[in-house]
Amino acid sequence: MTETGPCTHLGPLQGAKIGSIGHPISRTQAKIVDVETGEALGPNQTGELCVKGPQMMKGYLKNDKATEDTIEPSGWLHTGDIAYYDEDRQFYIVDRLKELIKVKGFQVSPSEMEDLIRRHPAVADVAVIGIPDDYAGELPRAYVAIKSGASLTEQSLKDFIHPQVSPHKYLKGGVEFVGSVPKSATGKILRRELKAAFLSRS
Repeated sequence: MTETGPCTHLGPLQGAKIGSIGHPISRTQAKIVDVETGEALGPNQTGELCVKGPQMMKGYLKNDKATEDTIEPSGWLHTGDIAYYDEDRQFYIVDRLKELIKVKGFQVSPSEMEDLIRRHPAVADVAVIGIPDDYAGELPRAYVAIKSGASLTEQSLKDFIHPQVSPHKYLKGGVEFVGSVPKSATGKILRRELKAAFLSRS
C-alpha cells in the first residue's frame, strides 16, 4: 500500500514459506490486533495487521479525519489487512478488513470460506459475500461455478461445508450456481459486483 512507502515485509533468502509475506524489514515493527478491542494478539491468531516504521506516510493531504482513522498517535498504521504470524514471526495476509462478513457480531472471512468450498471435488471456482439480514446483520452467500461434467446441489454443498465450520459460518445466505466468478484482470474476485447484483434483485 502506498501509505507504507516502499514495503514493510520481505521474505527471507532461506526458510521462506509458501503464502507468507515474510518478516518485517529493518527498523519496521508489525503486530496483529483484535479488530474489535485493538488488543495485540499472539502467534496464529487472526486480526488486523498494523505496522510502524520510518517509511510510513505522515498523513493524508488535507484530510485529518482519514489520517486519524488510519494512524494512531503512537505511530501505528492500520493496514486494513487481516493477517496472522506464525511461531517463526513470518506474516500471512488472509483477507481485507472491509470484506469481512459480520454475523451476529461474529466475523466470517470470505477467503477462508472460499478455500473450504474449493475443496469440494465438483467446485471449479467460488466467491463468498455477505448479504443483508434483519436479524443477523449479514449472512454468508456463495456463488459457485461447477466443474464441467460435475453435478452439485445447494444442500449437498452445505452438507460438505457445515460440519467443518462454526454455526455463524453456515451458508444461510444461500448458494447460487454461476457460469463463472467475476474477477479483475489481476485475478481478484470482484465481490462488490456480486453484492451490487444481489441488492439490485432484492
